[in-house]
Amino acid sequence: MDFIKLAEERFSVRKFSDRQVEQDKLDLILKAGQIAPTACNIQPQRIYVLQSQEALEKLQKCKMSHFGETLAILICVDTKACWKREYDGKASGDIDAAIVTTHMMLAAQELGIGSTWVMHFIPEAVRAEFEIPDHEEPVSLLVMGYAANDEKPSAFHMQKKDLKEIVTVL
Repeated sequence: MDFIKLAEERFSVRKFSDRQVEQDKLDLILKAGQIAPTACNIQPQRIYVLQSQEALEKLQKCKMSHFGETLAILICVDTKACWKREYDGKASGDIDAAIVTTHMMLAAQELGIGSTWVMHFIPEAVRAEFEIPDHEEPVSLLVMGYAANDEKPSAFHMQKKDLKEIVTVL
């Protein structure tokens, strides 16, 4: 599949089947996160795979949306390891985590695994439930699995602004 087609066909899955993601596919998704570019290649990402029943139950206490996922990947950044700009101290962590998350999300799509990037979670609850160290910041959460048979993209999925509205050429 070419990249544009892959990206166009990917949508946020909000209803998963109970089919488990195979270990070899999970390994490829994690590899995509490992090879994602980060500032100065410092790789501050810390990836937590939540797939046991216990972990998924804990996760439900930390987020507002529930889709019946069979797998979740929590992406944190080690704030001690992030690259920082010298002149203003801006840390790369959020950007690095976003790149890592996107790589894994698109790798999952290529493998036939659905996902939803969940932003609406409670970082303090995640930190407490999963004993995340203080120097790690929970940044993004991918809930994943095989889409339910009747799952379809949102009606808004294909509504894209014209390039002229979002691009300025100088």
